[in-house]
Amino acid sequence: MFRFAQPEYLWLLILVPVVIAVYEWYRRARNRRLARFGDPETIRQLMPEASPKRVRNKFILSAVALLLMVLALGQPQFGAKLHEVTRKGVEIMLAVDVSNSMLAEDFAPSRLERTKNAVNRLIEQLDKDRVGMVVFAGDAYIQLPITSDYISAKSFVNGLNPNMVPVQGTSVARALEVATRSFSDQSRQSRAIILITDGESHDDDPIAAAQMAKEQGVVVYTVGIGTPEGAPITIGGETIKDENGQMVVSKLDEQTLQQIAVLTGGSYVRATDMQIGLDEILKQIDRMEKKEFSSMAFSEYNDQFHYLLACALVLLLLEFAMIDRKNRWLSRISIFKS
Repeated sequence: MFRFAQPEYLWLLILVPVVIAVYEWYRRARNRRLARFGDPETIRQLMPEASPKRVRNKFILSAVALLLMVLALGQPQFGAKLHEVTRKGVEIMLAVDVSNSMLAEDFAPSRLERTKNAVNRLIEQLDKDRVGMVVFAGDAYIQLPITSDYISAKSFVNGLNPNMVPVQGTSVARALEVATRSFSDQSRQSRAIILITDGESHDDDPIAAAQMAKEQGVVVYTVGIGTPEGAPITIGGETIKDENGQMVVSKLDEQTLQQIAVLTGGSYVRATDMQIGLDEILKQIDRMEKKEFSSMAFSEYNDQFHYLLACALVLLLLEFAMIDRKNRWLSRISIFKS
């Protein structure tokens, strides 16, 4: 496994394009100044030892050396040893609504964007728990199986969008069914589903699905995002309208979400403009019974930065040794002359 032990230094990589831009600006400005003196071809004949190619090559060596030194600052490492890690925690399945109704803007910039930000913050607070994710609209799919890899989990969260589920609608029952089947065998009695939706489910029976989750030892915490008054749905700058030409307004359905939470022993939280409510839910999950989970992880990492520094040093030595003009003595030598 590869990683950067000090990834914060990788922000310095922005120096590379900046240096390239400055060099290009300087090169063009120099050419403009030379052009004021006369014809470029005549000027080249007057300066036979000048070598723009050598100057460019020296710069390339310096730029690549800078790139390698910044990467070395990030302290690249390769995993050297796998071992079994045992942790005590809870398995949490996030069931996130990605239907078009989540694009309503009663929560700025939209319900879905606010959800993504809140879920990312929740993942950052996890330590020994395992997390997975189900996305749903008119159907539901496992987006991320149960894992302890929080970095991967956040990357999946950042990619949430309505195009992930081809069937539109809001099937809360289907989301609960898929999430309930996604837990590992190790987590019995230490299972929690966090369901985040506007609750507009009309075509299924979410209460029956919640009963099935309860029988499997799953506690469901529900988060209602939206307002009872509702808001129009905007896609690509256009407001969605029904077959009668009336503007579609997505309203929060709290009653169903409250019933699901009560039935499974969880709790319902209504999101507000200030906070989604996941912090309070996480506190309740922390009080749940913990189970031991085992997984394979790298316990030792070998530093690789010294290879990058060695290469950068070689490039800098080559740049130093390379003169930026033609060598008159070497130009007289030609192995092709008879």
